[in-house]
Amino acid sequence: MNLSDSRTAGVRRVSAQEAVLAHLRDAIVRGEHPVGAKLPSEAALGAEFEVSRSVVREALRGLQALGLTVSRSGKGTFVIADRPVDNPRFGSYSARDLLEVRRHVEVPAAGYAAERHTADDLRQLTDLLERMARETDDSAWVALDSLFHVTVARASGNPVFGKVIEEVRDALTRQSALLNQRGERRAESDAEHRRLVEAIASGRQDAATEAMADHLANVEHALSDLVGRPR
Repeated sequence: MNLSDSRTAGVRRVSAQEAVLAHLRDAIVRGEHPVGAKLPSEAALGAEFEVSRSVVREALRGLQALGLTVSRSGKGTFVIADRPVDNPRFGSYSARDLLEVRRHVEVPAAGYAAERHTADDLRQLTDLLERMARETDDSAWVALDSLFHVTVARASGNPVFGKVIEEVRDALTRQSALLNQRGERRAESDAEHRRLVEAIASGRQDAATEAMADHLANVEHALSDLVGRPR
């Protein structure tokens, strides 16, 4: 079963990770893998879907974030629920925790960054944009993604904003890794980040807050799309 480069109704590209995640998620919901069952090994799933083990590994991490499975060291991955949770967890924080805090911290921080940024702040943000655009490794990209958001918060000139985003950086990285399983999300995120940096560079507080608010709204939409409903 080859799921690479699949498409949903010809509307958007679906990544291999998203296709595997959706297939396994829906199979669990349909009862093909009941609660308590052990999923096939990474190697077996890779052979079934004709994808690499790294693709399978990311999809399995997605199932865990959705509250469907648990990984037991040396034993494998086991189904623990037959419905995705509405509020996935990323380490110590839930998706709802992150979105609520980010709206109240990152949106105003972006506005202050437009007013108070230094030349060095802009240099760092521009450099991060370029590195993310060139990056071919998904794990490296999500690390840069979280660093980008920390850097925007620090550019606000208020160290408290930076401290808050630094505190949730690990959760942001985990969430980003899940969201990137949605086809084309990474490219969309790169474009949203670029728009944000352009707004900060222009010195327009309203444009910067709008760009960050739009980015967070798209994050929420992509997450809802991944949690989704079985087809």
